[in-house]
Amino acid sequence: MKKLIETLKNIWKVEDLRQRILITLLFVTIYRFGSFVVLPGINPSMLTKLQSQTQGGLMSLLDMFSGGAFSNASIFALGIMPYISASIVMQLLAVAVPYFQKMQREGESGRKKISMYTRWLTVAILLFQAPSYLINLKMQAGDALATGISWSVFLFTATIILAAGSMFILWLGERITDKGIGNGISLIIMIGIIARLPQAFIQEVGSRFTAVTGGGLIMFLVEILVLLAVVCAAILLVQGTRKIPVQYAKRVVGNKQYGGARQYIPLKLFAANVMPIIFAQAIMFIPLAFVQYAASENSSWIIRSLMDHHSWAYNIVFAVLIIAFTYFYTAITLNPTQMAEDMKRNNGFIPGVRPGKDTADYIETVMSRITFPGSLFIAFIAIMPALAGLLNVQDAFSQFFGGTSLLILVGVVLDTLQQIESHLMMRHYDGLLNSGRVHGRGGVAAY
Repeated sequence: MKKLIETLKNIWKVEDLRQRILITLLFVTIYRFGSFVVLPGINPSMLTKLQSQTQGGLMSLLDMFSGGAFSNASIFALGIMPYISASIVMQLLAVAVPYFQKMQREGESGRKKISMYTRWLTVAILLFQAPSYLINLKMQAGDALATGISWSVFLFTATIILAAGSMFILWLGERITDKGIGNGISLIIMIGIIARLPQAFIQEVGSRFTAVTGGGLIMFLVEILVLLAVVCAAILLVQGTRKIPVQYAKRVVGNKQYGGARQYIPLKLFAANVMPIIFAQAIMFIPLAFVQYAASENSSWIIRSLMDHHSWAYNIVFAVLIIAFTYFYTAITLNPTQMAEDMKRNNGFIPGVRPGKDTADYIETVMSRITFPGSLFIAFIAIMPALAGLLNVQDAFSQFFGGTSLLILVGVVLDTLQQIESHLMMRHYDGLLNSGRVHGRGGVAAY
């Protein structure tokens, strides 16, 4: 405790760090305030059906990532997820389309072009998602629309407001990255997830101490211990790396000697990040959104099982898709052949492995071996909410036992602590840990 208080004092002493933290808190406050500003022409007291719709399934995830703005019919209802979707599409295009591959190799100018295309794609996605959201809003809470307002006029104006709200969130995220602390986009997503934690925690405590089969204090303590264990395991996964030694040959140019040193290539155990879970969720939920309208009590067992995210069939298919997408995303983001060529061009080689194709094959073999346990653990974390449901954990609280939310929370917290640690170490203050360093998501200590 004394160490923590001393560290907080050191943070306050560093003027630049103090200003960055205060700016971050200001922008986060603006974001949270906007999450409660309801669309013009909507009566917030009539949104009961919309809020009940977001208690489970895909809608609950959308509401979680928006910090409750989705169920509040807020101007920030669509959140930052359209930008995330556009970024994923651009990442795939940068791998599959030669035009975007060339643009990616152009350095800073190429990065600016890709960023511009990402923003335009975000606007296009928003112009499609906003009317869809408003149509669902009309179906679930049509009485909330004020009388005397034409539906076509409301649809047009509300679409513009929702699109502008999401772009404003994007602007806030970029300002946090430039003038605040941490990655702004990731922080906004994390704040949206954390915003639902107090209410979910209170509901879970109430269910444990009031329900007949709640289990009382013992089951609640077991539940918290399991949650802490999963968080610790996720931290180890995010930080895990496999280092490949690279020896550089000596070169003599004039009177100077170059090379001869040994370095390491850190291959992340968690190279695919949360992308496999996001892709798998899209595959699972989009088809089911159409099946749901035709489904009934007379539907086949497989359809009913796949529509229930707590069923064994759903989670087995979900886990298999995550494992497959982990290998897919790792393959398109890491190019062993390019790594081997760069190594050979710089007179580097892996001891005991011939340069060229053998080096590429060796790197690919190592990546396959570390990707397999990583994919299994990602799949396990993804289905943890369903496993928590078997212990009668409330749906809202079970989302914090795994899935995308847990990985985002762990990753963003580590990244933010790493940046704070760097500011402190540059000014010769003690860090946040006794070791004086915090390991980030790349597994490398920040000094």
